[in-house]
Amino acid sequence: MNEALTRPAVVSRISDLIGYTPLFELCRSDNGSRLLLKLEMYNPTGTAKIRMARAMVDAAEAAGELRPGGRIIESTSGNTGLGLSVIAAERGYTFTAVVDNHACSDKLRGMKALGTELVYVVDDGTEELATAAREELAEDMARGQDNTIFTEQHNNPANGVGYFPVAHELHQALDGQIDILIGAVGTGGALCGTTRELRKLVPGVKTVGVEPKGSVAFGGPAHDYYQSGTGTPEGAGIGALVDFDLIDEGVKVGDVEAFATCRAVARTGLLIGGSAGGVVHEALTRLPSLPPGTTMVALINDGGEKYMDTVFNDDWMNDRNLIDPATEREIDETLTKLREN
Repeated sequence: MNEALTRPAVVSRISDLIGYTPLFELCRSDNGSRLLLKLEMYNPTGTAKIRMARAMVDAAEAAGELRPGGRIIESTSGNTGLGLSVIAAERGYTFTAVVDNHACSDKLRGMKALGTELVYVVDDGTEELATAAREELAEDMARGQDNTIFTEQHNNPANGVGYFPVAHELHQALDGQIDILIGAVGTGGALCGTTRELRKLVPGVKTVGVEPKGSVAFGGPAHDYYQSGTGTPEGAGIGALVDFDLIDEGVKVGDVEAFATCRAVARTGLLIGGSAGGVVHEALTRLPSLPPGTTMVALINDGGEKYMDTVFNDDWMNDRNLIDPATEREIDETLTKLREN
């Protein structure tokens, strides 16, 4: 269904603009299989995670845990925090984001601009991902405080519920013709939440989860990685929303391949985020060998605009040995060939 037919021409809240994000055909194979991108950067804040931010606050209000004038606390690498910043601003809540320097600076600046209080779990400038420490601090800050909630995105059922509309949007837009859903696995909310609802509509859909090499949801070995907002780093528990019964196959993509894909896709005119690069890399690898006429949908959880200082910055990439010209050329060639079909 066309977005214009499902939403009022004028809205009075930014959150009313959530959803009905477009599908873009990136490429197709010579047997008619196609890769469609669900462009979640067209949500407010440029990310899918505002969907679950709203759902978590709705659930807390419905349970009486959050009342007018209350405070929200969350551990975030950026995109969830941006979503909660908008919802808190709309509804008059105070929002405190517990962060580390692994997050892209534009995300941190964006949260601050929206009125969010930033609390750094480490203040020495290190870029290491500190998920476990962030969550421990956020939980401690909320404990025993009146009218204060730690939304705890990794274990909050409302996270997954927030993505149920994605399933209906895909089903409606494609008339149920979707064979494979592929997406990043961080909290598990986006991929597993979408899959849970989509299988009620399209029972045979296959789901492929993608995490960074170094993440541990699909096994080790564990090591540091630079893809932000995704994966399960060493020392952090796998979120309750990562439902392995809903994921048919779990795969890993390294930072070099993920970021090379972002940079190659940018040369087609589309900017996608770092973890989305990993998803698209895996999708491109699979596309030529799919059965004729297969429709594969990749969840693109955010755009590339927030990564100008990292993924799209040659100095930052070179300093971390993340640039591989041969890999970029290979992806460029693959995209060029597939886009000619």
